[in-house]
Order: sequence, then C-alpha cells, then structure tokens
Amino acid sequence: MLAEGRGINLSMRSKRNHLFFRYQRYLFNPLVMGLLLLQFTSAAFGAVSLTFVAAHPVGYNDVQWTHGFWADRLGLVKTKTIPALRAIMDGTNYSQFFRNFQIASGMTNGVYRGAPFNDGEFYKFLESEIVLYSLDKDPALKQHFEQAIAVIAKAQRPDGYIHTKTLLKALAGDTNAVPFHDPVDFETYDMGHLLTAACVHFHVTGSTNFLSIAMKCADYMVAKFGTDDPELAKFIVCPSHYMGLLDTYRATGDVRYLNLVKHLLEMRNKFIGGTDDNQDRIAFQNQTNAIGHSVRANYLYCGAADLYAETGEPVLMKTLQGIWTNLVDQKMYITGGCGALFDGASPDGGKDQKNITRVHQAYGRNYQLPNLTAHNETCANIANYMWNERMFLDTGDACYMDVAETALYNSVLSGVALDGTNFLYVNPLKHLDKMPVELRWAHKRSPFLSSFCCPPNLARTITELGASAYAVSSNGLWVNLYGANRLGTRLSNGTPIELTQETDYPWNGELRIRIEKIETLEMTIHLRIPGWCGSARVSINHQPTHSDGNLTGTPAAGGFYMNLTRAWKPGDEIEMSLDMPTKLMIPNPLVEEDINQVAIQRGPVVYCAESTDLPRGIKLSNVLLSQDELPSARFDRKLLGGVVVIDAKATARKADEWDG
Repeated sequence: MLAEGRGINLSMRSKRNHLFFRYQRYLFNPLVMGLLLLQFTSAAFGAVSLTFVAAHPVGYNDVQWTHGFWADRLGLVKTKTIPALRAIMDGTNYSQFFRNFQIASGMTNGVYRGAPFNDGEFYKFLESEIVLYSLDKDPALKQHFEQAIAVIAKAQRPDGYIHTKTLLKALAGDTNAVPFHDPVDFETYDMGHLLTAACVHFHVTGSTNFLSIAMKCADYMVAKFGTDDPELAKFIVCPSHYMGLLDTYRATGDVRYLNLVKHLLEMRNKFIGGTDDNQDRIAFQNQTNAIGHSVRANYLYCGAADLYAETGEPVLMKTLQGIWTNLVDQKMYITGGCGALFDGASPDGGKDQKNITRVHQAYGRNYQLPNLTAHNETCANIANYMWNERMFLDTGDACYMDVAETALYNSVLSGVALDGTNFLYVNPLKHLDKMPVELRWAHKRSPFLSSFCCPPNLARTITELGASAYAVSSNGLWVNLYGANRLGTRLSNGTPIELTQETDYPWNGELRIRIEKIETLEMTIHLRIPGWCGSARVSINHQPTHSDGNLTGTPAAGGFYMNLTRAWKPGDEIEMSLDMPTKLMIPNPLVEEDINQVAIQRGPVVYCAESTDLPRGIKLSNVLLSQDELPSARFDRKLLGGVVVIDAKATARKADEWDG
C-alpha cells in the first residue's frame, strides 16, 4: 500500500459488528431464562439448540486481554473512542442521535435532524458500551445506557414501531410520515441493530427492560412483514434485521422470529424490479458472485449464515460458499477490504441493458480493484469480518478465520486513527497529496463523518473481539485469534476451562498457552495455523508434537487447525512458533492496476510504504524494489509503542515529467 504526505516516521509499516450474537449464553443461563418466563409469559420461550454449527463463540467477558496489541486497542476504545462517541451521540454539534429519541419520547421539543439511519448508529454505540461494561463493570457506563434505554422505551409506539425520523415528522404534521413509506429510510436496518443491542444487553445484565422493547419491535415486524406481499421486500436496505431477528429468537425461543427470517429471504426472491444494489435482482439461491452495495451484501451474507446455523439448509451454505469464493479470489483486496468502487453499474457489461442500475460503494467486476480510488468502506470491511467469523462457526474451516484476521488487522483498524477519535469512511490502498480526481470521501481521518456508521461499528467490533478469539464445541476449544489474554469459559457440554495465553503477536509468532483449570478427562484444543505461515512448530510440555493425520482443513489450500487431543491437566503448556517470513506478494495479473507491483506482508500485517521515509525529491511511483534482496524485519521499540518495521533496499528511477 502506498501513501504520500502522511507524515508518520516509518520505513514500511502497517495500516491499520461483529454481530454474531452470543447465543451460547442462553444455553447455560437457566436463571435468566426463568426470569424471562416469569415476565413474558405470552411468548413461546425455550432453550435454543443449534445443531448445524461446528462451534459456538465464547462469552463477551470470558476473555480478558492482558497486554499487547489487542489490550492496547481495547484500552484506547475505552479511554478515547467511547467518550468521543458519547459526546457526539448525546450532543447536537454535528447531528442528532439521542436527542431524536428524547424528542420522540416527549422529554423535549424539536425536529428530526440527521441521516435516516442515525437510530441504528446509536444502537451500535449502546452495544459497545454494554459490552465494555461486561468487561470492567464501570457503573458510569451502566448508568448511561440504562438512561438511554428508558428514553427509547418512551419513544416506542404501543404497537412496537420505532423509527425516530418517521415519528418526529409525523408529530410535525407530515402526512407522508407513515411507517415504510420510503424504501431508503433504513427502518429495518435501524430495527435490526436495536434487536441485537437489546439481546446483548440481556446477556450482559440479565435484565429484560431492553429486550422487552426488542420483542415489541420484533412482534411489529412479524405483523408487518409476515404477509405474502412481495412489495414489502423493497424495505430491506442493509438487512441487519435478519441478524437481529435471529438474535431475538435465540434469546427468547420464539419461533415466529426464526420463521420471519425464512419468509423474508424467500420474499425477496419474489420481488419484481429488484436491483443488484440490494441483491434482489435475482433469487438469492441463484447468486454466485458478490454483487452490489458491499455493506448491504455482506449484511445479507451474515444473515444467511446465521439462518444456516439454525436450519442447516444446504442451499444456503452452497450459495454462501460460492459467493465467498468469488469475493476472496476475485474481488477482495489483500487487506481484506471490499467494495472497491465509489460508484458502479450492475450487471456491468451485460447484454440485458434494461436492468443495468447504478450501485454505490460497489463490488465491481472481477479483478476490478483500483488502489488510488478504492472505496472499501470501513463498515463493509467490518461486515466482511463478521461474515467470515460466522462461516467459521458454521463449518469449523480455518480459511474463514484467515480472512477475518486479515480484515481486522488491515482494513478494519485502518478506519480509526491511533488517537482513537478520528475515523476514515473509505480505506484506499494508495494516497497522493494531489489527487487526480475529486472524490466524495476524503482520505483524511476526521472526528465526524456525515454518514456516521463506521465509528460506532468500530467501537463495538473491538470491544467484542475477545469473544471471537476462541470458540467451543462439545469436547473442544478452538483458538482463533492470538494475543495475550486470560480465558475462563465452558465447553458446549458445560465443562469449565481456564487458560492464559502469552505472546507478542502480531509482531512475532511465539505463543505459549497454559492450562490453568480444567475438569475433563480428554478434550481437543484446535490451534489455528494461518495460511500465511511458512511453518509451525508445536510442543506440549516441551515435547514436540506432530500434525500428521491430526488436522482440520487442508494446509495446501491455506490455513488449517492443528488438533491436539489428550487428557489435559492444570499446568500443561502448549508452545507454538509460527514462522513469519517477510513476503513480496504478487497480484493476479488480471488485476490491471497492480501489474509490475508487489505488496509486502509479514504475518497477518500488510505494510505501507510512505513518502515521509524517502529522500527529498523521490516519489513513491519511482521507487523500485529489488527481487534479489528480500526486505528484512526488525522490532522498533520506540515507534508507536513498539512495532515491527520492514527495511528494504530500493532503486529510484528517473522521474518522468507529465503535463496533461
């Protein structure tokens, strides 16, 4: 990745919701389920049993990052990002978020301000506060989100409908302000994030005050969308409600919410006049390519993966795997970024001219991956991570966690500055001081974006990341993401396990996992060996172990899991050394913009060459790397709190002068 004028002193360096609802909590929380049964006797509650998944995520507070990379990122979110977002969400300087709920509840006077999806962004912010509270039990956090929940409850209509833009415009006398009048009012998007945030709150606190709001909202959606009217399918912009409804089903056991998601997916197949912008031009089961608006697409794929976890419907997984292959092989950047184009047309270049429509932040053609004008919205990259985590949980295949990790380190974290308070909407792979074209979204981080979806999405992704580091099955523990942490959880069969992980990952591949507590005769620990790894050495209690016949996945196809099965006991230690070669990554020659270029990658991190590190008068475009002398890595303790930098010898060719 190339950047000019960033002013950060590095030789070559890295650029820097996860909404898989933690359904496992309800399988092991009979007290909370009892409270629900007492308070909501009208619903058909019951424990939700997922039989079509390979693994379950661990709890939000089951993992404590102790030090190192992810502990630093989480600390930054806690001390900088959350306070900065709270000031914006509660205030009115840039836009209105919480104030819209206050007006709708009758607490104050005013009119609606902001984008139609501002409600959803406020719910995502609350979700990040709720999960952060689960980690450190800060009473100030709880006081803030509980006060907000009380206001949301007052703003909600008796029939369960809640969307402050419509509610406030109706109060102002707008006769067109009726539910589901405008397909791009993002009502279902907002409601989906409400449902998920409420279910997270229920899991973390055991309280049902937010969940009761979600259930009323979900009941409204069942009544509204439970018909066979295909016209209603057009109200599916950014379908977070698929995930939210399934979260609510898992929390309550009310099968109506599961059935509604099935119905919604079928209904979109019947919609006449759909476009690739919303992935409804052709039936979902007939799609083989990642198409259209990248955030809307990735949310759809997340919802379908969640539905597969509940139903095991083979056509869902077949469709998802086909789309995933197209994305990863032909439409995804090396950083895990996706949605390459600011604007596109789809189906692009097809014979069916009458169906070609404009698509924003679009998946373009296969191999159409510009660098300077890359869009790669932060939310699209986060949703790519979310989808891949779900695909892993559904299948147990390491290739999905490889993609999730790539996105996390490179195209997700690039969306927030190291100060934690400035954000990028787009994540290009190349930046120039003097851009040849004027683009809608700047390449400079800012404290506020007019489309303020990415910052709260980043906050909740990082706060919830510990729950993605591990997964559990009936007799196994999956180690997915590496970082220094403590884990205390239970396997799916209820067996408790505690361990500690020590590592300086991603700067080196040395890891040590120590079993602190375990109550089982025999179990399997699945260690992810990333696809970028040159070789891996694993020992148990200082005795080397061999992987022959003991793998999940195919090493030749990328990452895999090394499966260590034995009668574990407290004090057992696993030591793993992942080889981290510095690689020159050569692109597929069909990516025309990358011909004669290479990227530099070490471990999961893709590095960035910057003009600030070059001699005066030398432009990045004139720098040539030698193929005969590979770059070398070294750890710089003084830079950015300690990072690995890449040193390389290069040649500067004579600059060509161009005028027009």
